[in-house]
Amino acid sequence: MSANRTALAFSADEIRALLPHRAPMLLLDRAYDVHPGISGSGIKNVTVAEACFAGHYPDQAILPGVLIVEAMAQLVAVVHASSWTAGGDPAADPGTAGRVGYLGAIRQMKFSRLVVPGDQIVLSARLGRQFRGLTAVTVEARCDGATVAEGSLTVTQRGPAETVPAAAPDDAARPPHPGRRPHGTR
Repeated sequence: MSANRTALAFSADEIRALLPHRAPMLLLDRAYDVHPGISGSGIKNVTVAEACFAGHYPDQAILPGVLIVEAMAQLVAVVHASSWTAGGDPAADPGTAGRVGYLGAIRQMKFSRLVVPGDQIVLSARLGRQFRGLTAVTVEARCDGATVAEGSLTVTQRGPAETVPAAAPDDAARPPHPGRRPHGTR
């Protein structure tokens, strides 16, 4: 992307067209300042009506950290997916949601403050190195200007017709561990 290209913004409906996620797991409300394939920012509005608050915790509603991480991962997916569409237009490639990959790793994630109903989480993501279909990403979540979570994620990307690989039927498909004999030998 050239330095003078305008950043993109995505409404909730446009995000729904880009991602395979649906309620209650579609957590990203808006994305803005998206530079396709490079970086972006997003908003997650936290409301008391969210199902997680019924049990986390009944006497003190706290947004689970795993949902903050998932919202960050969804922003990363928007940054990736926007680079696959013409001008960031989700309608230009209806197969985009099928290419969104998976969260592969969460590294050095630190949570600094509780997130409660009424908070608005401002998310940011910057894509880093890519290697063999994996992308390292630096992410941060802030509420009222204070960092609530930060760390790095590793995400995957699927091809247009790619499926999840099947697991090996048994240990026979795996090479033996160095220094160990194959099962059934002496």
